[in-house]
Amino acid sequence: QVQLVESGGGLVQPGGSLRLSCAASGSIFSFAAMGWYRQSPGIQRELVAVITGGGNTNYTDSVKGRFTISRDNAKNTVYLQMNSLSPEDTAVYYCNGKRFTGRDYWGQGTQVTVSS
Repeated sequence: QVQLVESGGGLVQPGGSLRLSCAASGSIFSFAAMGWYRQSPGIQRELVAVITGGGNTNYTDSVKGRFTISRDNAKNTVYLQMNSLSPEDTAVYYCNGKRFTGRDYWGQGTQVTVSS
């Protein structure tokens, strides 16, 4: 059973940056794609960014140009670099791994709060 563990969340001022990390207990090559989702109270969980095994990436419109997803296959880790953060980015961020079978794996989430 692969486990995904997020880290790197916290409190940051508007305009600041954070880098989230998602460490997998096994090889991330076992996933067709890995991504970051976020969820705010009362709002449905949304996809923020995704990266495939081949390195293709996709982002939700609201974070394009500000967030960058990347992967380090040697470390079995996926990152989300978040720049120019705004209060609207405040949410719990979840790491997701999707198997080729379609099965999803989730991390426990890490809180990101953007506030002055």
